[in-house]
Amino acid sequence: MTMSPVSTQTDVQALVRTLDLPTKVRLLTGATAFTLAPDESIGLGEVRLSDGPTGVRGLKFTGGRKVALFPNATLLASAWDPETTREVGRMLAEEALAQEIHVVLGPTINLHRSVLNGRVFEAYSEDPLLTGRLAASYVDGLQSLRVGACLKHLVANESETQRNTMNSVVDEATLRELYLLPFEIATQESDPWSMMAAYNDVNGVAATEQDHVINEVVKGEWGYTGLVMSDWFATKTAGPAANGGLDLVMPGPDGPWGDALVAAVRSGEVDEAVVDGHLTRLLVLADRVGALGGLRAYPDELPALDSAVRREQLTRLAARGMTVLTNRDAALPLGRGTSVALIGRHALETIDMGGGSAQVNPPYQVSVAEGLTALLGDAVTVVDGVEVRERSVAARPEFVTDPVSGEPGVHITLLAEDGTVLDERHSDTATTMVGFDDDLPEAVHTVRFQARVAQAGAAEIGVMGVGSWVLTVGDRTLRHVLRAGGGFAEEMLAPPAATEVLDVDTDAVIDGEVMLRPPAATDVLDVVAGVTVEADAEPMAGVGLFGLVARPAPRPEADVIADAVAAARTADVAVVVVGLTEERETESVDKTTLALPGAQDAMVSAVAAAARRTVVVVNAATPVLMPWLDEVDAVLWAGLPGQEGGHAVAAALLGDIEPAGRLVTTFPVADGAAPAWSVTPVDGDLQYSEGTFIGYRGHHAGLAPEPAFWLGHGLGYATWDYADVTVDETGASPRVHVTVTNTGTRPSREVVQVYLDPQTADQPVRLVGWASASAEPREAVRVEVATDARLWRRWDTASGTWGRLAGGGRLLVARGLGDVRAEVALTEV
Repeated sequence: MTMSPVSTQTDVQALVRTLDLPTKVRLLTGATAFTLAPDESIGLGEVRLSDGPTGVRGLKFTGGRKVALFPNATLLASAWDPETTREVGRMLAEEALAQEIHVVLGPTINLHRSVLNGRVFEAYSEDPLLTGRLAASYVDGLQSLRVGACLKHLVANESETQRNTMNSVVDEATLRELYLLPFEIATQESDPWSMMAAYNDVNGVAATEQDHVINEVVKGEWGYTGLVMSDWFATKTAGPAANGGLDLVMPGPDGPWGDALVAAVRSGEVDEAVVDGHLTRLLVLADRVGALGGLRAYPDELPALDSAVRREQLTRLAARGMTVLTNRDAALPLGRGTSVALIGRHALETIDMGGGSAQVNPPYQVSVAEGLTALLGDAVTVVDGVEVRERSVAARPEFVTDPVSGEPGVHITLLAEDGTVLDERHSDTATTMVGFDDDLPEAVHTVRFQARVAQAGAAEIGVMGVGSWVLTVGDRTLRHVLRAGGGFAEEMLAPPAATEVLDVDTDAVIDGEVMLRPPAATDVLDVVAGVTVEADAEPMAGVGLFGLVARPAPRPEADVIADAVAAARTADVAVVVVGLTEERETESVDKTTLALPGAQDAMVSAVAAAARRTVVVVNAATPVLMPWLDEVDAVLWAGLPGQEGGHAVAAALLGDIEPAGRLVTTFPVADGAAPAWSVTPVDGDLQYSEGTFIGYRGHHAGLAPEPAFWLGHGLGYATWDYADVTVDETGASPRVHVTVTNTGTRPSREVVQVYLDPQTADQPVRLVGWASASAEPREAVRVEVATDARLWRRWDTASGTWGRLAGGGRLLVARGLGDVRAEVALTEV
């Protein structure tokens, strides 16, 4: 267990007693969007927080420094390897130390209840044991360098639809056995220094006011000594939240506590000892991360984000988690003498991260086209694919240049009401956040984007963000008014005229969907190379994400598919890269289908009909439907692979690094064909009516059809035999031994999974342990799998205590529940 490095809790409590009530309360709300206030009188320095699921973004939501972009959580988890997440945690700690960040807001350990959840890409798995074990090692790695982790989001936060107001209705047994279990495992095994309370309500009580969850379970039963903070803007009350166990309100400096919490204490609604307890936890956190007393020193030498060390780590970690779903007649790995037609928009514009708070500003992103060409050279012919987006996207630096600096990207100027320049900078993301994490002398009145279009022809030009816009393209002027609901008014004007002014609900603007998925308005225009585009926005509510849209207009689908088919006919193998984008895999918005957007399915089928062999690479973090599955020779699931994504995919396709991943989510065979599907509340409530039977558990119980692929599925580049299975039932939980033999022709890694199938019908099958083994061809390895005692219990609602599962049952030794290799009856469970 990771222990506090300096002060004792008693010392911290003595510091708390020196402060008056208003000072205590002031320290319990953030000072800014991502910092906590210092207090010189007690030796408290500023504590700096950063989002961190796929990189340590820093203190700015947009426009911040360049930082390393890691593979996404589901891809890292697919290694089924605690050492992988431990290494990632340590790497993230190094990235944090380079920015003097004290706490990284991760890992996300909510479960994949429904694969429609837009935020599934941030979370490890649908299984609580796998999630909890991987989270614990991540926390260990991060905190080994005295950078705090933050488990999120506590709890039952498995969808984004109406996330600020929805109520998750979950029975106590399901809450304990499933959704709290990853938090419990990580707490017991790694002592994370903070947790984050979610936006949603749980059984009618806000997650930030959950006396039962936070006080009774987490701080009481588990003896948790860390801090519980709110998600950003999630706290709704003063007294109820303080009494409910919440320690810290984020962000600041404004919030629902302040004077209201001081008044609640003075009125007797909140005991001052409650406030003291919250502040004690905050100071313990500050002490642990080196922001209390003698402030910590930071290392001078850390791996640069584009160093050879980071490139190797990020390539290896991404490739090892990739999963071979099918591989008919050993179509993979590709031979180096193979000619390849590389097809698809995702091949040229590989999606390396999801949307929302997981986004970072990477130094570069390697496409699959770049990665495969680097290994095969002229043997690769690259062909663009069909359109993959349904919404506008901010201008890419390869299409526009900054007219001031001449660099790829756009020029952004922030202006005050009197025209004074508040900030001016180059941006290669073509977006900026206003009114959230500003460090400016006054409010932004106008956001100005300037860019030159690099290519002539039909272009999609427009704007995004809630506000009144004037957009000028050469001598043409358009006006747009974008509302929080996504509507807009536009008129082609020359010269500009007055436009409608709309009232906007400020709360709606601050809501995640509008902040992270702003409305957009675009037109298709014929432009000449070098034409200047300028867009001025007046933010309606003083806050929001704003951007300039500029990209080539999409070509007709039939023409694109014809080009792909022609290339496929002349190559030894067609590699088609399909997938999702940050439109579908994002914070704040859930999906409505698992189908690939656009005409990607039609493109795959057309290519497969023409090609000698067809390999499909799925560039997505979450399950997609594959109606062409029987038409292609191999499918490689590549996740969102981070800044080295193209190199990692290429290494996996050629077998330079074995894609030995195993799925962390069950892939349904069709929309709706899952035990838990809907993410849309009814009258505000989202009923978790499937109980503990989510994912593979529900499929196994017959609550949904046979899936396309089970959790744990993955072929790697070898075949395996299982033999001599024995079970030792003498301990607190059984231990399984099995001999696995690599019967393939390449060195490979196997993941031996053990599932408990209880005898009682009201208890689902569940993963109880796993272990991995690496072997050379024809090598046999004896593997031991220790099952986890926490999976051999059930919550007794009547008594309010844990009890042991009763009756017999069997253990399934498997490569996923779709490939069970042995069954062992248990004498006693």
